[in-house]
Amino acid sequence: MDRLQYAGLMVGCLVLTLPLEFVFGGRVWRQPRRLVSAVVPVMAFFVVWDMWATHRGTWSFNPEYTIGWTLPGGMVVEELLFFFTIPVCTLLTLESVRNVLAGTTPLQVWMGRR
Repeated sequence: MDRLQYAGLMVGCLVLTLPLEFVFGGRVWRQPRRLVSAVVPVMAFFVVWDMWATHRGTWSFNPEYTIGWTLPGGMVVEELLFFFTIPVCTLLTLESVRNVLAGTTPLQVWMGRR
């Protein structure tokens, strides 16, 4: 079970923030082009940086807490998932907060607070 901790944490982050898409009108998943254009450049930069740091020995990944799939350069697949998951969760949170502050969330509209 320990080997699934890192991947499980990333899946948990996605599952816990998914309701923001619907309850607070995050509209992140419903705009895939915008999502890709926001996440891919950042993800590419950090993947290169991470592979460089892993290759140099600046840091490493404990095999006890990863599923064991390693990418070229020594980066584990969970790290790639991290570079996708955290920006998506951040965008969901940002857009949801913007909607709440503007009073335009589906929940607020449904409750007649708009």
